[in-house]
Amino acid sequence: MATFLYRLGRFSFRRRRLVALLWVVILAACAFAAAKAPTAAEDGFSMPGTESQKAFDLLDQRFPGGNSNTADARIVFVGPKGQKVTAAANKAAVEKIVANVASGSQVKGALNPFDMAGAVSKDGTTAYSTISYDVQSIDLTDATTKALEDAAKEGRDAGLTVELGGSALVPDGELGGTTELVGVAAAAVVLLITFGSLAAAGLPLLTAIVGIGVGVASIVALGMSTTTTTLALMLGLAVGIDYALFIVSRYRTERADGHSAEEAVARAVGTAGSAVVFAGLTVVIALAGLSVVGIPVLTKMGLAAAGTVVIAVLVAITLLPALLGFFQKAVLSRTERRAGSGARGRQRARGGAVSGAAGSAGSAGSAKPNMGTRWARFVIRRPLAVLVLGVLGLGLISVPALDLQLGMPGDESKPTSTTQRRAYDALADGFGPGFNGPLTVVVDAKGSDDPKAAAAQAAKQLSATDGVVAVTPPAFNKAGDTAVLTAVPATGPSSSDTTDLVHTIRDEAGGLKSETGATMLVTGTTAVNVDVSQKLDDALAPYLTLVVGLAFLLLMIVFRSLLVPLKAALGFLLSVTASFGVIVAVFQWGWLADVLGVEQTGPVMSITPIFLIGVVFGLAMDYEVFLVTRMREAYVHGERPGEAIVAGFRHSARVVVAAAVIMIAVFAGFIGMNESMIKMMGLGLASAVFFDAFVVRMTIVPAVLALLGHRAWWLPRWLEKAVPQVDVEGEKLTHGGPAAAPVAEPDPDPVRV
Repeated sequence: MATFLYRLGRFSFRRRRLVALLWVVILAACAFAAAKAPTAAEDGFSMPGTESQKAFDLLDQRFPGGNSNTADARIVFVGPKGQKVTAAANKAAVEKIVANVASGSQVKGALNPFDMAGAVSKDGTTAYSTISYDVQSIDLTDATTKALEDAAKEGRDAGLTVELGGSALVPDGELGGTTELVGVAAAAVVLLITFGSLAAAGLPLLTAIVGIGVGVASIVALGMSTTTTTLALMLGLAVGIDYALFIVSRYRTERADGHSAEEAVARAVGTAGSAVVFAGLTVVIALAGLSVVGIPVLTKMGLAAAGTVVIAVLVAITLLPALLGFFQKAVLSRTERRAGSGARGRQRARGGAVSGAAGSAGSAGSAKPNMGTRWARFVIRRPLAVLVLGVLGLGLISVPALDLQLGMPGDESKPTSTTQRRAYDALADGFGPGFNGPLTVVVDAKGSDDPKAAAAQAAKQLSATDGVVAVTPPAFNKAGDTAVLTAVPATGPSSSDTTDLVHTIRDEAGGLKSETGATMLVTGTTAVNVDVSQKLDDALAPYLTLVVGLAFLLLMIVFRSLLVPLKAALGFLLSVTASFGVIVAVFQWGWLADVLGVEQTGPVMSITPIFLIGVVFGLAMDYEVFLVTRMREAYVHGERPGEAIVAGFRHSARVVVAAAVIMIAVFAGFIGMNESMIKMMGLGLASAVFFDAFVVRMTIVPAVLALLGHRAWWLPRWLEKAVPQVDVEGEKLTHGGPAAAPVAEPDPDPVRV
């Protein structure tokens, strides 16, 4: 591996104009294809095999034309204080507003609340109108959405309280815009502080932007929806900066050891590039593993993000060395530039075997101590105390995770400043908390001798079920063999009592089938959320087994050790459970809720655990590979275990810290978003990266390695023969590896920054 990447890095350096031009062409081609691609359809949320999905499929089959994926809206009217919405003036205003909305070109139907049973509250203060459209929400025109806003304004001008809900409303978030700009700005500051050079700070940003440009444009060109690009954009930016940061840092180290620019680039790609390749593979495994869950939207998101990570790796090992050829001296600090000419004469390799990698590792002990060195020596002097303190600290933070409750929060979790949340509250006040989460019950009476009697029996059975406050009469299809009923729970959509009610109704469906021959299925948003939670719970163990198992094998190949991969996996579990603890404490228990802008506590979104596990595992293994490969490299080149730890920290600690700070800044930017889901993801990712980088990798890892000593790098002899030798440490570059061609110092500094 190291030999191949060494040659690839040297080729990219020598043919830098060709390589740079090739990437420009690729980016332009992908952008052109994305621009010419038709607008992607909105992803339909399907879950094959679940009862709610079977019910949706049955509805599409038996009720043709009633597409459940089209947009809808709900206009909620509340009478002025002390007045009823049924008063003559208020009623006239409501009917006029509904008629105006119904005249829209994309409106399929608008129901007058005074002509619809159950659309006016018992006390007469609240009413609602349901608007259905003949297109998906992504295809609604500006005129259509403006008509809704105008309707609300007209009602408020008439003295009514009017709020809006439904899928037709445009989301409030700025995801994909301001947040990424904040992250890029934070990354630029950290990189500039880390490297002390504009060029060195700019190259990781430039290559990351090229990587996500190619990746996201490819996703759009392939016809995937914009929601699929969210994870790809976030991770593409994260790993793109990380990977370039690591290689640029290694290049500067090699230049400081006296190597020419070409040799330094080749060595950086051969050693740090090997770590980047294997770190990228762990991320790809974690993301591609999301297909295990069995939810098509998650599968698309995972595969799209995995493809973007692959592109980031390719950019790092080809385009970056080419760009380093244009900025040979500019990426160095001013001090390094002044000292560079004398240092290059010490270890010049011309025509013979490449040498000096051992000297780079071996000279670690005599180098001037930095913060990483001092911290590593502090840890290895008292490893047991540091280990116990780190594990107990993360364990304490993880305690709230024992109370983790999963659900699919809806409008009730939005800030009260949004009209969706106010509409939710108005409906709950007027019609009861369960009105916002009705259950759609589908009765398939095709196998029944008397379909109407079967549907009536289903309605009677539902009405007698504890927790159901209202049941609508059965509505049959044209064939008369399928009926739809709506059951309104007594509790809200995210309540555990509502979840229990869904299971109770499904359990009672067997009795209906035995009595009438009809099948009863429960669906609707609330039932879908229950099925999503259950499906994700069931997939969590197989997903963990697959991802952690494959990554363990990969890390065993990289480090040629059993205990190092095991330690890496256990450390990841510590950091991710601690992040779950933070999420539960804030979003369920309400700790610091006011500070973070969390206006409504409740269950944690069902997708959060598996999403966090996938993303955090990939990033955690990045930090593990970046840090421990330098330790392994020093150990292979003859350092004792303790000094190998110190050498790894001397060369990599600053880079890992910089990468972690960048990631925390990027993810923390999402905490300021209005959407509860995005806020939760931002907090979970930022806290997980903090725990993993600073507590696990920078503290627990050196403590464990110090306690293990030589045993850390132990591999059974029979397994050592079976495991392929990939030479991540670049040992072959030291002993008879590829020869470095004579260097004539071409264009010593073509671009100076």
